Amino acid sequence: MLELRPNCECCDRDLPADSSEAMICSFECTFCRECADTKLGGRCPNCNGEFQLRPIRSVELLEKYPASSVRIYNPQGCDPNNE
Repeated sequence: MLELRPNCECCDRDLPADSSEAMICSFECTFCRECADTKLGGRCPNCNGEFQLRPIRSVELLEKYPASSVRIYNPQGCDPNNE
């Protein structure tokens, strides 16, 4: 089951469970659409995987299976000059 992480790893922007701006890779690294497109060129800096829109879980299922509250913030990993 997806964790539905609460923020963008690059800019720390809030990405609530119902956000249509959340992008994930196959490992569930989570980024906002702006960072995924502009800073990262559509590729995850952690695994080089492609991004997809994160699915939105229904309110009923969020009550039973809540989104994660653990924030992952690693702006250094999003800097193309920081190899």
